Amino acid sequence: MSGGTWSPLPTGAFTGIHWNAPGAINGEDPYLIWAEADHFAGYHFKRGRKLPKWLPIVIELSAGADVPALVDASSTAWLQIPRVYLNVPGLRFCSARVKKKFFDKLRSDAHLRGLIQRFELGLPVGHHTHALVDPCTPGSGPAPAPGLLGGKVLGLIDGGLAFANDQFLNAQGRARVKHFWRQDEYQNGNWPGNQPRHPVPLDPARAGPTPHDMGYGHELSGAAIDAAMADHTHHGRLDEDALYQYLQLWDLSRPVNHGTHVMSLACGKGNLLDPKDDTASHCDLVAVQLDWSNVLDTSGGAMNVSVLDGLMYILARCAPSANVVVNISWGTLAGPHDGTSVLEAAMDQLIALYSGQLQIAVPAGNAYQSRTHANATLPPGGSVTLHWRVQPDDRTESYLEIWLPDDAQDVRISVTPPNHAQPLPAMPMGQAGLWNDAQGAPMCGLIYPTSSALGSHGTCALLAIAPTFSRQASVATAPFGSWTVTLTNTGATPTLFDAYIERDDVAIGQNTGARQSYLEDRDYDTSGNLGAFVDHADNPTPIRRSGTFNSLSTGQHTVSVGGLRHHPSAGGLFALYSPRKPDPDAGRPQRPGVKKVPETLKPCDDNPALWGVLGAGSRSGSVVRLAGTSSAAPVQARELINQA
Repeated sequence: MSGGTWSPLPTGAFTGIHWNAPGAINGEDPYLIWAEADHFAGYHFKRGRKLPKWLPIVIELSAGADVPALVDASSTAWLQIPRVYLNVPGLRFCSARVKKKFFDKLRSDAHLRGLIQRFELGLPVGHHTHALVDPCTPGSGPAPAPGLLGGKVLGLIDGGLAFANDQFLNAQGRARVKHFWRQDEYQNGNWPGNQPRHPVPLDPARAGPTPHDMGYGHELSGAAIDAAMADHTHHGRLDEDALYQYLQLWDLSRPVNHGTHVMSLACGKGNLLDPKDDTASHCDLVAVQLDWSNVLDTSGGAMNVSVLDGLMYILARCAPSANVVVNISWGTLAGPHDGTSVLEAAMDQLIALYSGQLQIAVPAGNAYQSRTHANATLPPGGSVTLHWRVQPDDRTESYLEIWLPDDAQDVRISVTPPNHAQPLPAMPMGQAGLWNDAQGAPMCGLIYPTSSALGSHGTCALLAIAPTFSRQASVATAPFGSWTVTLTNTGATPTLFDAYIERDDVAIGQNTGARQSYLEDRDYDTSGNLGAFVDHADNPTPIRRSGTFNSLSTGQHTVSVGGLRHHPSAGGLFALYSPRKPDPDAGRPQRPGVKKVPETLKPCDDNPALWGVLGAGSRSGSVVRLAGTSSAAPVQARELINQA
């Protein structure tokens, strides 16, 4: 793999954008640019096949614009927005499905271009590439939603939600989940080793109809859940296995599911050792089961569309008078970390528009020890070298985001692949390029715009690397090992940077072929002892624990939750993997607005030797242990709903 050729970006086959033209990449989503460069290979489109018909995106509208204005300025022939986004007057954010003509219109229609401030790519796999059911049209109003819930309502957005577990039933044995929306539309997921390779569409008579205000997925009402439970109850006992098999909830065949555990901590009845009898254990629930693509995706783009749609669904099933608390124990590692990502900004606006009747709890992240963050100051004429270890047998793409402030125009970035004698050409800001294999397929790409749709401050340079292994000859693979990334400041003033490796590990109970990459440095202490090693000012390594934060959790109005131990020891009271409060690196210079400290802390480990806390397994009566701030956030959500 010592060979390869360096080439400019091609013209986008879907967008039609000449990405190599001067200024073309500036202000755009670098993941969209990379996806077009490698023919959407990271989104499971094989090279040589037809392009997707529709792409899912998230949109932020310009100040003063709203969703109805965007609908009036467009056509459902090339832009489709779920009708749920008409529910909230003044909302400047939405998801959409777009065709190629959308990008043509953006170039030719000044009015449309003026309405859209920025947009990000979602995840174009399977059903995400077809048209929506009953999208917004000019002059249309919100789609009516039956059974609006009042009072205190807890919303859950997660994967693998076992709503028939007795933790989530009321005293009469009926479902407390009054509305359940599953975003997937197919039986089985498309991950390495799964059979069949061609997922089978779900039967709407069993999985439930498509909710018209969302335009995709399947919805079950509380009454439909109760009826299905009654049909699968024999001699007074519910056959949960048969129930989930009938409803085609294949995720729930596993004994452990992340979402079920999280939901039990947020609103379950507890166990014999710790019974619960509070508002949270009795209130109505609205549950959104994320599409499998959120587990499969390593760019984080799927989360933007799925979580925003899920949040809008929950709000659409609640009366205007309801007090709503939503727990989202999900997230990624890369991003601006200053609350300016599209999803974070959208959640902030929704919370503001609901004037205290919406609260959102989010985990602070689990990557404190994962070596996925670097932070340093580049002196004038100086450089910093990062060693990025990309693992063998990684069947997913790997991403490194380098965030620079507005005044960093003099920083150049060079990349040296593993076992490569010379670095690839150094890249100045505003340029991009690809390193291709012998067949001309890109093994890596460096996209370095002057500004980025991923955040509102500074810019983000994206280094994307193809999988290091595939059984399919049509998939380009990159060399594994240590990729050397060097940042050089050619200017006369110092500048800061943050480098974040995107999350690429595997969720509990899943197999996606992902392997988490990480940074290496000879001066980094890997002992994990927080008390012996913190990111002090004279620390010689650029690898940081501090600032390693969930990219979903740095907004202004959401409640981020870090992790504690139930029983602190001499080694400290914090979970080893969690951001801390106060921040141990408070004196180190940082880009403006970056968030490093959670709003609050909740237990998610029992003690140093026994990580995690107990929660519900997929089946009634089962108890499992799960570590992570994903378990701390629902404890905070429970407290919020009890106090609402």
